[in-house]
Amino acid sequence: MPETTADVSQSIESDPAQVWEALTNPEKIREYYLGATVETDWKVGSPITWRGEWEGKAYSDKGEILDVEPYRHLAYSHWSPMTGSKDAAENYHRVDIDLTEVDGGTEVRLRQSNLMGGVTEGDRKSRAEFEKNWRSMLQGLRKVAEGSDDR
Repeated sequence: MPETTADVSQSIESDPAQVWEALTNPEKIREYYLGATVETDWKVGSPITWRGEWEGKAYSDKGEILDVEPYRHLAYSHWSPMTGSKDAAENYHRVDIDLTEVDGGTEVRLRQSNLMGGVTEGDRKSRAEFEKNWRSMLQGLRKVAEGSDDR
């Protein structure tokens, strides 16, 4: 895996199957991922899109499913026009999400890297923001997977 631009984890008191369901069910994703509407069939090589509103602006992000190992690993590429970058391979990130069963639940680790490898100066400057956003997403995933009422 290329050098990471973000690396966060979250313990979830649910088994990997419940976490996987929250990670891949579009209705559940909408609850914790910025209200995004996600479209994909979760098959390697298939497109994935996220549509929604962020800070009052509509967005439509896209990527491709890179790897799927149900209940264990999910990887996809991601690009957002909101970054101001052109739609080119060097501007896509790779997101890897690993689920590890642990006593009483699941440990979720999310790593973001540049799809083409290496880390750009912009990635270095944005690392704290990337990790803050991913941490927030994983906390929401935890609440949905655990069925918490404090969403």
